[in-house]
Amino acid sequence: MRIKWSEEELTTLEEMAEIYTVQQIAFRLKRRGYTRSLEGIRKKLRSLGYSVRPTLDNYSCKYIAEILQVDCSTVADWVKKGWLKGTKPSTHHYQVRSQDLKQFLNNPPRRIRNRIASLDQMAISYLVG
Repeated sequence: MRIKWSEEELTTLEEMAEIYTVQQIAFRLKRRGYTRSLEGIRKKLRSLGYSVRPTLDNYSCKYIAEILQVDCSTVADWVKKGWLKGTKPSTHHYQVRSQDLKQFLNNPPRRIRNRIASLDQMAISYLVG
């Protein structure tokens, strides 16, 4: 059974969309008396044109690779070699904070400095602001 989103719910969702993760939004909605599933929140965010990944969240290696137009394994190798700081929340994936990515792209290791310089600068500014 689908329950229609109220105006108050939508306003609350839009206020939180750019700041919080889907789980955090669900928690905050529940505290305000609304009950929505994580999938329901994801669907509504997408239908409203918001990303389900807040701007302050971590980037996946896959996402970084897509934007920079390099192979995903290349970005993972940068993390494995310690050039790019990242965390490993699961056994197969790394997460990179935006500030660590910015630091890496602004001051890359000497061995790959030319490769980083040859990347699309618009893509880099999109990732790191």
